Formats: sequence, structure tokens, C-alpha cells
Amino acid sequence: MIMFFVRRLLTSSLVVLVSTLIMYVLVDLAIDPLEDLRLSTAPNKQQLIDSREALLSLNDPVLVRYLDWLGGVFGCFTGSCDLGTNWRTSQPVTSLLAGAVGTTLQLITAATLIAIVLGVLVGIVSALRQYTGFDYSITFLSFLLYSLPVFWVAVLLKQFAAIEFNTFLNNDPSVPLWFYAVMILLVGGFVTAAMGGPWLVRLRNFAIAGGAMLVTLLYIDLTGWLTDPALTIVGVAVGAIASAFALTTLSTGLRDRRALGAALTVAGLGIALYYPLQYLWYYLEETLLIILGLGVLSIVVGVLVGLAWGGPDRWRSARTAALTAIPVSGLLFVEQLLVNWERYSNSGLIRGRPIATFGRTTPNFEGSFWLETLDLLAHLVLPTLTLILISFAAYTRYTRASTLEVLNQDYIRTARAKGLTERTVVMRHAFRNALIPLASIVPVDIITLVGGAVITETIFNWFGMGKLFVDSLNGNIIDPVMAYLLIVAILAVVANFVADLVYAVLDPRIRVNA
Repeated sequence: MIMFFVRRLLTSSLVVLVSTLIMYVLVDLAIDPLEDLRLSTAPNKQQLIDSREALLSLNDPVLVRYLDWLGGVFGCFTGSCDLGTNWRTSQPVTSLLAGAVGTTLQLITAATLIAIVLGVLVGIVSALRQYTGFDYSITFLSFLLYSLPVFWVAVLLKQFAAIEFNTFLNNDPSVPLWFYAVMILLVGGFVTAAMGGPWLVRLRNFAIAGGAMLVTLLYIDLTGWLTDPALTIVGVAVGAIASAFALTTLSTGLRDRRALGAALTVAGLGIALYYPLQYLWYYLEETLLIILGLGVLSIVVGVLVGLAWGGPDRWRSARTAALTAIPVSGLLFVEQLLVNWERYSNSGLIRGRPIATFGRTTPNFEGSFWLETLDLLAHLVLPTLTLILISFAAYTRYTRASTLEVLNQDYIRTARAKGLTERTVVMRHAFRNALIPLASIVPVDIITLVGGAVITETIFNWFGMGKLFVDSLNGNIIDPVMAYLLIVAILAVVANFVADLVYAVLDPRIRVNA
């Protein structure tokens, strides 16, 4: 194992070194820092050119300038990191990168996680319902989303999900009748197709799903939920109990009463903490660190609750309870955000138009932790949706194809012949092996997004890694461009290394020291 790490470290370092040398030469050939001066009509034009050539060492050979830049990079290992400067603004590249990387991570984290989870779940269901109406619909939707240009999706979302929706909110919003009909048919049809079964079962599922959608829309319409949203203790209770049953079904099956009891216990604790948490924030200053700490604490409590339920396999109950703690704590967090929604939406800088179309935050907006978080989320909605719609399609197709291949294996037929339930066959035997092809795709996709969603960042004016790269390239500034390429090169080799390790975890036949 140690030799494997050493070999990979040496080869990866060599790859990064060679790639940065090649890219430095290519970028130097592609840009012209003197472009604006060559077209200048200033009387001291030649003096300006000579001054800039001296500033940027343009008279030195390109390899000499590369070695100077590389020396600054090696200084990062000794605490004196120097990646150059933006000569137009005199800003150090390290400070530019700090802001750009943080912005890009905020932009892609939620989008990537949601796209992966939804893509994998829908892809597995599509494979289990092969050649049904659900499978054909998902296939059509996936190809449609995959083929859409990112800029076109982003522009449509800005128009209809922001501008038109904000106008709708300001004009005494009420849910139109056609929206009732469309949503009931869509939700009822989706659930019915996904669940499958005989026609009587399908009709029952359609009635339950459509009825639940109807009740939800009526509640939203009659209570003015769109302008003053809140989950209330009823919404938290329904969501927590539903999460307990859903995660128990996926984790162990509802026949495992101890696991179900542990999950419901965690849901009950979340419901019991609803009112105490409302008062906690009056006496405790909200910070991101405290919120994350409470989230970790909820998972630890879930593990302890599962272990307390005991049984022949206590860790199955602990796993189920810990998984349940995640959505339960998430519901309590969302409720606290919604409590502050009306105050945020009606503030002087927002003026009833909460869904933002550009930027990372509202200029000069200040408030409590909850208000600033709402402001960030309001700016994240559209770019996140854009990235989700594009990535979701690819993950769905990959997962469907991988699951279909696994379901045709001999060991799956053997598991079914032994009398195992379909849930056990899919979740315990097929699911893990179906993820193996994704192990080489997901890390690379994540690193690609970290490198910057260039089009999305440009359209929504997020100054992340992609926009930093494009702006620096257009401005003929080599140091930020090389810093960007260096980070992308390092992350690329890290992604491939992580993919190898994930392969070894998912498939015991593979060993990293092979």
C-alpha cells in the first residue's frame, strides 16, 4: 500500500509538472500583454511598451519565465506561496484564488450532490422498470436535458423562474386551476409508473399521490404559503416520519422492527425539539460552525439511538437511525430559514423579489445569519438548477445502463432463487456493484465543476474559477491563468487517484496494490 502511494505521488507530480510546462508555453503563445499598447496613439507609446516588457519580463525566454513562476509554486511548500500577480490590478493571485475557489465550491456543492442522488435513484428505478412507460419517459427526458445548451437553460430559468415568478409573488399570488391539474397528473403518473404493479394497485397509488399533491396545493393556496412560508410542527412531523419509513425501507426493510423503531425514535426526537429550538436561537448566536456541529451531533445521537435498540445486528439499526437524523435535522434547519423568509423578502433591498438573477449576494445586504443564508440561497437557486438539470441527465443514463448490466448477472439470479426479497436483491447485491462504473465518472465530473462552470458563472455573474480563467485570458494576464491550470491539473490527478480507491472499496476483487 505504501509503495502504491509513493508510485502514484511520483507519477502524478511528473504529470502535473509536464502539463504546466506545456500549458505555460501555449498560453504565452496565445496571449499578447502588449495588445492594447500596440494600438495606442499615445506620444510615449514606445516608453509604455518598454515599461511593460520590463514589468512582465517579456524579453526573457519563456522557459526562464516558467522557471521563475515554478519557483513561486514550490514556495507554497515552505510557507511563501507566490503564484504571481494580476499586473492590471496589482492583486496577488493567491487572494484572487481564495475568493474564486470558495465561490465555485458554494455554487457546485449542492448541485453536484443533488444531481448524483437524484440521478442514481431515478436511474435504478428506470432500470427496474425497463421498457415501461416510466423508463421511456425518463429516457426521453434524460436525452432532452443532456442535449440542451447550458446558456439556453440558464436564460430560460432567469426569465421564468426568477423574473416571472417574482412578478407573480408581487401580484397577490394564488395557484391557478391549470397548475392543479398538471401537478396532480404529473406527480400521480410519476409515482404510479415508478411503483408499478397491477392496474388496481396503480390506480390506488395514483389516487394517493394525486390526493397528497391536491392537499398540498390547497394548503399552499389557502394559507398564502408562497409569501409567508412555514413548515410548522405538522410539516416537520410528516416529513420526519416519512423519512423514517423511507430510509428504513431502503436500509433494512420494514420487517426489521428494531431499525424502524430506531428511525421513528429519531423522528420523534426531532419533533420534540421543534419548539425548544425556536427559543434556542434567541439565546445562542447563530454561526455556520454551530449549525454544522448540531448536524454532526444529530447523527451521533442517531447512532446511539440505534445501538440502544439493540438486537442481533445493532449496527443496522444504528445506520438507519443515523441516516434518518440527516433529513430530520435538515427539516428543522429549513423551518428556521422559512421563519425568516417574510422578513427577508420584504426588506428594503429585496422589495418582494427574492429570486435573484445575478451575483453571489445582494450588494450591501446585512442581517442575521438566517437572513444572510437566505440571501445566499436565493442567489444559488438558478445556477444550481442549471447545473442539476444538465448533470442529472448524465447520471441517470450511466446508472440505468450499469444497473441493467448488474441485474443480468448470475449472482443476482441466484439471490432471487434463494428467496431473497426484491429490496434485498437490489439494495444489498445490485446497488453496490452498479455504482462501480460511476466511480470513474463522478470524481472527474466533480473536479471539472470545481475547475469552474464557465458558462453558468458568466451568465449568473458568479466570480468563480471559471470566470477568473476567462477574464484573465481575455485580459492577457498569464499568472491567474496558470494558477487556474495548476489547480485543475492537481485536482485531475487527485480525481483519478480517488477513483482508484473507490473502485477498491466497491469491488473487493480490485486491490490498489495490484
